[in-house]
Amino acid sequence: MFERFEADDRVLENERFVREEVPNNLIHMIVQFTDAVRLTSTERNLILAQSGGYNPWLWVSGGLDNQQQTTLVQELAEWVSDYDFPGISAQPETAKTFAEAFCGAKGKLYHTHMILEAYQCPEVRQPAQVKGERIQAKAKFIPVIAAFMAGFMEDAFGEKGQAEEFLKIAEEVVLSGNLYLWIVEGTPVSMAKITHRTARHGRINDVFTPRSHRKQGYASRLVAELCALLLAEGLTPVLYADGKNPDSNKVYQSIGFQHAGQIADIKFD
Repeated sequence: MFERFEADDRVLENERFVREEVPNNLIHMIVQFTDAVRLTSTERNLILAQSGGYNPWLWVSGGLDNQQQTTLVQELAEWVSDYDFPGISAQPETAKTFAEAFCGAKGKLYHTHMILEAYQCPEVRQPAQVKGERIQAKAKFIPVIAAFMAGFMEDAFGEKGQAEEFLKIAEEVVLSGNLYLWIVEGTPVSMAKITHRTARHGRINDVFTPRSHRKQGYASRLVAELCALLLAEGLTPVLYADGKNPDSNKVYQSIGFQHAGQIADIKFD
């Protein structure tokens, strides 16, 4: 019923997954980690990928009817019952079905931690009259980037930390060349990163503007420019936004992002 697959397997290129890959884009990145758990059904209509002690991400083909999806997910939950997953991330009904079966067998409870709104941007609209310029992040800004990362973690996940804790990560991401800053009169006022590229998409993440610089259009313009870069590469920009943050959702929609589905982040208690 279920089997493991390797990172170079073409399971993520099957037509059923490709049609629904925007909300499931993160699976592309997870399967590349050397420690990843990679599972698929024999019919290739289900994929589960997990790495680093984080939630596994689960996709089930929308081509199956509701009963078929439910049965398949329940069978998966039984098949992986020996795993110690901290939660599950999937389309909301799929996530709930898996959580009920998996936690029921283990005598655990679960709760919905977050609803992620998935977006894609087939055509970008550049905000007008935003002062400043985009630059690729430079080493001299590592302390500022570390502070931005600490702020992002607090805003996005409620995890408070000190900038010093993020210095190494900031250095690594600067060296990657994928982090960009919006600069006004020599001062970084916003950041965003192209986190991952696949054959068809480029995912944007870590969008952050400190409170003292918000409501000036900086993040909108920076994300729009990154979208333009990706579109010029022939890739469609995608991203996830917290469903409880209407401001960020409106910002993304205003520059051309279109809603492409939801992912429920469920935690097991």
